[in-house]
Amino acid sequence: MKKRNFFITLCIIIIFIFLFYSTISYGADPKIVKKLSSAFKDIESWILKLSTPAAAVAVGVGVFMKKFSFGDEEKIRMSKKVIRGSLFSYGFILAIDLILSAISSLIK
Repeated sequence: MKKRNFFITLCIIIIFIFLFYSTISYGADPKIVKKLSSAFKDIESWILKLSTPAAAVAVGVGVFMKKFSFGDEEKIRMSKKVIRGSLFSYGFILAIDLILSAISSLIK
């Protein structure tokens, strides 16, 4: 069992060495990496652009559910869950964007 763990660890170290050496020695990213990076940046911007109106619509639906519940406790509870969930989701998306931008600034 120890030989197997040692072999796996050695293989992982060799792979990391080759990965870091290839980026240092060539001085540029391959085309596929550039395309993937730009695709992920586009997807991130689309998610941010769509999340703001989606959160506003969800909060509006929750407010209208609460307004037109006419005292029904279940509908009021559901509307609070909708509002809270949409705000937490929007905050989570903004926090992920902040974390990704911090990581990308540290890398460059």
